[in-house]
Amino acid sequence: MLSLKDIKKDYVVGDSTVSALKGVSIDFRENEFVSILGPSGCGKTTLLNIIGGLDRYTSGDLNINGKSTKDFKDCDWDSYRNHSIGFVFQSYNLIPHQTVLSNVELALTLSGVSKSERRERAVKALEQVGLGDQLHKKPNQMSGGQMQRVAIARALVNEPDILLADEPTGALDTETSVQIMELLKSISKDKLIIMVTHNPELAMKYSSRIIKLLDGKVIDDSDPLDKNVVEPIKKPEKEPTKADKKAAKKERKKLKTSMNFLTALSLSRNNLMTKKARTLLTSFAGSIGIIGIALILSISNGVQLYIDQVQSDTLSSYPLQITKTTASIGEIMNTMAKNHEDSANHDKDKVYSQNAMGEMINTLMEETKVNNLEKFKKYLDDNSDLKDLTSDVQYTYATTLNVFTESDRGVMQVNPSTLLEDMGYMSSTQMEAMSMSGSMGGMMGMGTDVWSEMIDNEELIDKQYDVIAGRLPEKYNEVVLVVDKNNEINDYVLYSLGLLDPSSLNGIVRRAMAGEDISVDSEQHVYTYDELLDLKFKVVPTPDFYKKKDGVWEDMTGDESYMKKAVANGTEISVVGILRPDEDASSASISGAIGYRHDLMTYLIDEVDNSEIVKEQIANPDIDVFTGLKFKTDENVADTDSSSETVSDSTADTESKADKTADSSDTDKKAGLVAGDSSMEIPEGMTEEQYKALMEQSGASDTGELADMGMNAMGSMDMSAIQGGDMSSLTETQKKYIASLSDEQMELMKQMLKEQSDTNADQLANSGKYSTSNYDNNMKTLGYSVVEDPDSINIYPVDFASKEKIIDIIDDYNDSVGEEDKIEYTDYVGLMMSSITSIINAISYVLIAFVAISLVVSSIMIGIITYISVLERTKEIGILRSIGASKRDISRVFNAETVIVGFVAGALGIIISYLLTIPINMIIAHLTDVPIRASIPVSAAVILIAISVCLTLIAGLFPSRVAAKKDPVIALRTE
Repeated sequence: MLSLKDIKKDYVVGDSTVSALKGVSIDFRENEFVSILGPSGCGKTTLLNIIGGLDRYTSGDLNINGKSTKDFKDCDWDSYRNHSIGFVFQSYNLIPHQTVLSNVELALTLSGVSKSERRERAVKALEQVGLGDQLHKKPNQMSGGQMQRVAIARALVNEPDILLADEPTGALDTETSVQIMELLKSISKDKLIIMVTHNPELAMKYSSRIIKLLDGKVIDDSDPLDKNVVEPIKKPEKEPTKADKKAAKKERKKLKTSMNFLTALSLSRNNLMTKKARTLLTSFAGSIGIIGIALILSISNGVQLYIDQVQSDTLSSYPLQITKTTASIGEIMNTMAKNHEDSANHDKDKVYSQNAMGEMINTLMEETKVNNLEKFKKYLDDNSDLKDLTSDVQYTYATTLNVFTESDRGVMQVNPSTLLEDMGYMSSTQMEAMSMSGSMGGMMGMGTDVWSEMIDNEELIDKQYDVIAGRLPEKYNEVVLVVDKNNEINDYVLYSLGLLDPSSLNGIVRRAMAGEDISVDSEQHVYTYDELLDLKFKVVPTPDFYKKKDGVWEDMTGDESYMKKAVANGTEISVVGILRPDEDASSASISGAIGYRHDLMTYLIDEVDNSEIVKEQIANPDIDVFTGLKFKTDENVADTDSSSETVSDSTADTESKADKTADSSDTDKKAGLVAGDSSMEIPEGMTEEQYKALMEQSGASDTGELADMGMNAMGSMDMSAIQGGDMSSLTETQKKYIASLSDEQMELMKQMLKEQSDTNADQLANSGKYSTSNYDNNMKTLGYSVVEDPDSINIYPVDFASKEKIIDIIDDYNDSVGEEDKIEYTDYVGLMMSSITSIINAISYVLIAFVAISLVVSSIMIGIITYISVLERTKEIGILRSIGASKRDISRVFNAETVIVGFVAGALGIIISYLLTIPINMIIAHLTDVPIRASIPVSAAVILIAISVCLTLIAGLFPSRVAAKKDPVIALRTE
């Protein structure tokens, strides 16, 4: 039951107060048709709005089913309107951009009814008012009577207890008015209908009760409620328990109205679709800022991609370098500069000398240190973060890559190159110094070798080079040839590789300086890809250059026949591909003309480590394998007086001569025996029978002839070749002689050679002389290396930011170890390009400033456009509030509209920006040679659309708040 108790309503207009209702008290039955009559301005509509919860009373009380509404909050009034009240307005108040079915469904969406049930109930309500066949029409496609029926269906769909009709026939003709009144009368059998009208005839004919108002007071009531007779008195309610309160709270929560965001999106979308042209123009206006940002980002991205490529290419040529013996160039420069500043503490009345050379030497000695690379390598290998920060970590070793080529001109050394030395341009000492400078020489374009190790990063190589023939190497014995961007090879490379005859350049520099007329081949030579891919080389480990003779190892590089054989037995290396630098690559990671894989060096290290000479040197660390002499140490050298030395030397000489005589006699006997000389005495340790048998095996009839041949042959024979089983260096006579020997004679010869070798080695080791070399130098000469202990480490960062992080990693390592294990590194890029980070940051700040301005302009524009939309949809706001929409729901509707506008603006901005990058790239390509390509990354495009949505949402918060605060009564009066 609905009851009004002394309801008063005052409006403040300026400084005056207008009383619209003056103590109205009315009680209504649960089902009756009540008409409220009165002249305009008497308070009829105000009373109806207060009953419907659209307006608030100033004083008094409105009781709903015995419950006071004095403490009602906004959400309670929203729920009351949605579940208990149905409004029918004179001007229908249908939402024009929604279909008939959607208009009726709208109240149910606020109630949280499922989609299927919502549609079923809406269709049923429309069928009830005779519009079951008009579901998908828009309101502007219907007559006034049909629109009023839709309004009634909307009012009934939520099955309210009370139907409020504000002059429902005011805009209809007589016939249609009668139809609507008949419909309302039939509804009043089950519900309370309160109708405000100016037509007393219709009221008298269809209403069961007529109440008349005048000046805000009830002056007549045709059928007032007699509480003692009509309405049964309810039993007084008990004091609610905690369970009752909890159940009531749960029920209120269930009845709470709420519009989900999808419904809000649907409402806003339909509204925007009715104004497609304006929506498109609005979105375009909003997209201008996005277009500006997107274009800035596209150019910035193109520049950044170019910078990244330059960084990657540059850092692939200029790594962070750590060598075993190093000096911090930066520290040396800083120390020298500081010393120079400190030294200028004298008057300027005379000219003073400056100790620059002394300072340089002292500083160099102080700043030079030995790095423990074995320990640091283990640290790097265990660091999981390093992989993402680097293109490659390259370990280099002291093992020399000896490369040769075989041709009709003979064997030629390709690497290390001796071309400049042969030309007379540089001495061997200068060549060695340049070689020792490591990668720095290659970096500065001063390297003499054309072979260089490739970076172990195929992805980076693919970016920097195009494979124009063949493929990239896949095995240790495969290499690639690198040409320049014009498919040309420097003639220095051609001479170094033996493709041109290097002998034509021998001494050419010296002859030119002497004033001789010289000529150099200036013809342009052409090679097919197949010819270059047929190139073969041989890699020879350094230990293979040495051959053991008389107990020591002799350098055989001067022996042409020996070197031919050594090269022939070397590992064959094949050229499997030809690379050309990519046109967009700013730098290249392969410094030489021939690039080889790291596992070639690993293979070579294994070969060196397993060679006989290296094994012998490791087994005898105190003896120089090249001279047989002991290495000089503090322990084995002591000062003695000259007399002792004289006596000792004399005694030693006597003993040595006696030993040599005895040894010589025995050796001569064995040599004669091997040669078949029957006149020789029986050697010690051999019986007469054994001697005779041995002589018989050699042939008694030819004994003299064979003896002569044997002695002559052995005189010039290479005994170490026989000992090693190598017969290739023997003459035909020597080979014939060796073939005539029996197995026993051959064994005797080998025994004799071994004894002679051991004797020589022992005599050298104990001669009292010492080797001028040492163990470490010998191992370095032989190219001995340990994989775990590199000679240098080259760290190739991905970019400058990664380089800084790698430096942090090195600093962390230095902080964790003692002073003796701290690492000194050389950062060439940091020395040359220290300001590039500042430049990049400055550019970024400028771009951010542009972006910020564009964003502010776009936000202000979107806010204004959204506010205009609020003004246009004011009546819709009133309609939504009348069917139970909360203030939050109203805000959500306009927030949804800003989201749609923001999304369309963002998407439109991205599409236009993508189209604009085409002419922009054409202009950049025409004006500059820099390979910058403006492009918007997909991630940036998505982020920009999201930013557009967020910005429009933020910009629409104020207008949506204004919309939520609008008075629904005033909003409903807006046209």
